[in-house]
Amino acid sequence: MRYFASACSSLGLRSSNTRFYARFLPSEEKAEAVVRRVREILPPEGQVRILEITGKQFEKMHVFYGTRQRPPENPPQQLELF
Repeated sequence: MRYFASACSSLGLRSSNTRFYARFLPSEEKAEAVVRRVREILPPEGQVRILEITGKQFEKMHVFYGTRQRPPENPPQQLELF
């Protein structure tokens, strides 16, 4: 595992965090509500990054399970990652 982390680092990739949360939301309005709520509960020194992607962008995701690549599951209407 340490080799993998080192190899990713040499590619210019960095680990943003060990915790990752994802939520599918049906509309931009719902996403905005979640963003507001996260902002309200964020601790003073907290750091959160929220990425909203389209269904087309979701379809282009590369998914690996070990050494095998698999297609991503069916894209949701909207995906929010945080």
